[in-house]
Amino acid sequence: MARKVFFSFHYERDVWRAGQVRKSWVTKPDRDTAGFWDSASWEEVKKKGDAAIKKWIDDQLTGTSVTVVLIGAETSNRDYVKYELEQSWEKGNGILGIYVHQMKDKDGKTDTKGDITFGPIFTSPNGDKKYFFERFSTYDWVDDDGYNKLGDWVEAAAKKAGK
Repeated sequence: MARKVFFSFHYERDVWRAGQVRKSWVTKPDRDTAGFWDSASWEEVKKKGDAAIKKWIDDQLTGTSVTVVLIGAETSNRDYVKYELEQSWEKGNGILGIYVHQMKDKDGKTDTKGDITFGPIFTSPNGDKKYFFERFSTYDWVDDDGYNKLGDWVEAAAKKAGK
């Protein structure tokens, strides 16, 4: 089944790694992405402030069924990543995490492994709050063969969310 996926990540630190994941996704048939913008677009939206950034995120989440969090060294500390996760959870998206720290950046360097707590921000219907790692599957792009398995991970997350 075709899936439109929102990719959430720390823009400044991990955009190169995110680009590699995105390219692997869009080179396969029937796949669409949201949540990607170039540096000029990011700078323009950033100038407009918090409300404009959140509106852009909300617009990009429209029509998506899965949110993939690309987990780098500082991803869990980013307010907009938390916002993207909260909005994804609220709209019922399937959610999964992928560690990208072992992928090389534009300078050929890897990074330190990121934290996956992100919260607690995921409130269940009974009011129970949980951390990211307590609710969602996580994978490592390098160790778990993300290039070949991303589609399977996305589909599993969608099905778990009832999509």
